[in-house]
Order: sequence, then structure tokens, then C-alpha cells
Amino acid sequence: QVQLVESGGGLVQAGGSLRLSCAAAGSIFSTYDMAWYRQAPGKQRELVGIMASGGDTNYADFVKGRFTISRDNAKNTVYLQMNSLEPEDTAAYYCRAGRRSGTLWYSPTYWGRGTQVTVSS
Repeated sequence: QVQLVESGGGLVQAGGSLRLSCAAAGSIFSTYDMAWYRQAPGKQRELVGIMASGGDTNYADFVKGRFTISRDNAKNTVYLQMNSLEPEDTAAYYCRAGRRSGTLWYSPTYWGRGTQVTVSS
């Protein structure tokens, strides 16, 4: 089992920044692909970005140029740096760890419980 705990969410004004952290308990963190998702009330969960185990990243169009994913394998932690936040970014943010091929995730996959980000205008 791998346990993921997100932190760093909060309330920020539009144009501000937050850095989310996802700390993992487990011995094989470095072998996992890591992803960030978000879900706003009344909307479907959407992929924010992903960092493959080898370090390659991909981002949703709505965050390109504003959000950056990084990871520190020594600390078993993945980060989501969010800059130039907009009210539309308000959502619960979740991290996910697992192995995948394209959009197919293989069991087991692990989710954190989320951290709330609220951006005020």
C-alpha cells in the first residue's frame, strides 16, 4: 500500500500563488507516474498534469505556463506549483500515483484525499 497526503491548499487572491505537496509513504515512489487532478463542485474531475516516473511532464491546456509539477524522490514528495491563479482554478486538488500507459492506469493506483484551493476575485 502507498499512502498519499496532499497539503498546501488554502485561500488566495487572483494572481497569487500556491504550492501543493503530495507526500507518499512507500518504498517504490520513484517508480510511479504521478498526476494531479482537480474537481470543482458540480463538475467532472479533470486532469491537471502528469509527471512520468522518468520526469517527463504534460499539462492540461488550461494550466500551461502557470502550473509546474516537480518531484523529489529523496523526500517521496511531488509538488504542484501554481502561479497566476484564477477564480476558475478553485477546486479540490488530488494527487495520484501508479503505473500507466497513455491514459490507461494499471491497478493498483493510489489517490490522496485532496486539498482545497480557493481563489478569490
